[in-house]
Amino acid sequence: MPCLKVETNVPQAKIPADFPIKLTNVIAKSLGKPASYCMAIVTGGVSMAFGGSNEPCAYASLMSIGALGVSENKKHSKAIAECMASIGVPADRMYIHFVDSPSSVVGYNGSTFHDILG
Repeated sequence: MPCLKVETNVPQAKIPADFPIKLTNVIAKSLGKPASYCMAIVTGGVSMAFGGSNEPCAYASLMSIGALGVSENKKHSKAIAECMASIGVPADRMYIHFVDSPSSVVGYNGSTFHDILG
């Protein structure tokens, strides 16, 4: 159920093809969720600037059913930032929006996680 969506101005050609898989494993470990339910979407080459500069930067949104909160988000932020550094995005040039979604608003397999999780 976790989904990490990343938009970055790093050119798509400079992002390894397996980078979304790497991010999927990072969030699965950090959130303590099965990798089989985790999704990562990476869009490179986005026209964006951060702090008045178009040096490498990114915006990310991490949606999860639970496993988010004040102390948890610090851990997730660090894990994601370390992974993003591998494609040249410094930790201080990225924002991450954490979205704790109720199970009833996340659809999967023709139902919602509210029904799946019970």
